[in-house]
Amino acid sequence: MAKTPITFMLNDAEKALFVDDGAALIDVLRRGAGDLTPKQGCAQGTCGACTVLIDGVPHLSCLTLAETVEGKRIDTTGGLASGPNLHALQDAFISGFAAQCGFCTSGMLMSAKELLDANPNPTRDDVIEAISGNLCRCTGYEPIVDAILAAAVRLQGRSA
Repeated sequence: MAKTPITFMLNDAEKALFVDDGAALIDVLRRGAGDLTPKQGCAQGTCGACTVLIDGVPHLSCLTLAETVEGKRIDTTGGLASGPNLHALQDAFISGFAAQCGFCTSGMLMSAKELLDANPNPTRDDVIEAISGNLCRCTGYEPIVDAILAAAVRLQGRSA
């Protein structure tokens, strides 16, 4: 199988790898780049557990060909925290009990981050729309939506 060299930014680190032609980005992130935060759920693009941000836009890494990220920036939950300090979304998910089994959490966090980056003051409907591509089998979504709204308030420095 042919290999293609690619260079990209993963969170804040430059990565230069040789990838198999046709390899899924999730496999390259998990096996080649060592970032285990995107989860391999369905491998069909239906569950959203593998959601990453590519140049700030949510993508399903199980359906994205690795060679298409040449020169791009990929953000995963592995880069949300700043040292020991959790991102407001991570903290809100923990304090709001928004993660139960945790399998969907990585994808939910990345979809939520894109929303809050684009719209720092979302409505409940905005949040529901933003996470509509992410499936959760445990929470019933309410704690997730509430956590994202709480994180929006925290990020703006307002009290809830």
